[in-house]
Amino acid sequence: METPLVLHAERLTKRYGRRVALADCDLMIPRGHIVGLVGPNGAGKSTLLQLASGLIGPTSGTLSVLGSRPAANAAHLARVGFVAQDTPLYASLSVADHLKMGAWLNPSWDLALAERRIAEVGLDPAQQAGRLSGGQRAQLAMTIAAAKRPELLIFDEPAAALDPLARRGFMHSLVEFVGELGASAVLSSHLLSDVEQVCDYLVVLCDSRIQVAGPVRELLASHHRVIGDPATIAGVEVIWAEHGRAVVRGDAAVRARDAGPVTLEELVLAYMSRSAVTGAVSRESAAVAR
Repeated sequence: METPLVLHAERLTKRYGRRVALADCDLMIPRGHIVGLVGPNGAGKSTLLQLASGLIGPTSGTLSVLGSRPAANAAHLARVGFVAQDTPLYASLSVADHLKMGAWLNPSWDLALAERRIAEVGLDPAQQAGRLSGGQRAQLAMTIAAAKRPELLIFDEPAAALDPLARRGFMHSLVEFVGELGASAVLSSHLLSDVEQVCDYLVVLCDSRIQVAGPVRELLASHHRVIGDPATIAGVEVIWAEHGRAVVRGDAAVRARDAGPVTLEELVLAYMSRSAVTGAVSRESAAVAR
């Protein structure tokens, strides 16, 4: 029996004129995870999430979310909750007005959940959204997305502008919402501490391409830090090597002398460093060819 997928991309490509935002991306994410989508600025993270939310369409390739084309119809839209980086709210509307609007727009709206969560994070229903702090706006936007009772919550750098205390509160609420709804979630962030705190599945996106994806525990178990020349270890893939240190993938590394486990940060930075080198070489080759 096949595992249901929350997101399935095949050769997914998105171009804006001559600029390639995503290139031939293949990705299969099973349901039931909190997915951390990481990569440098400009890697294509927001583009991927906007495609998944149905806000834009692909240039080529295919993408399905919860088994259907993104935003295929009103019923599918109700199954996905999206919180953008700038947590868009209506500044002149009160917190209570936002909840009323959510109820009007969403047939499956859970008013009891929304009101309870607003009270738990200390929001005044009469307060105008434009007078809320950044952390309060983020909490309100997440509550509106979750009160739809979606099967998938998508967060595009939602805590990027928050101070550490507000960010911690936001991440705590995110985990609570996912657990209460029995939903899946995709969280884009350049803060690895956020990903390490709440995510059990990782996708590294660099230079418009998927570099690696999988459950965090499995990825950490299959990658190793080694000291010395990784070329002497047969049966491993060298992800990154510099100054006598390397990150490699493969069980053979366990038998190597001076081999040890990698941290999540080391794993992500290894793939980002490799992508930076290969991307620079590709761009140089293209320039020479022209």
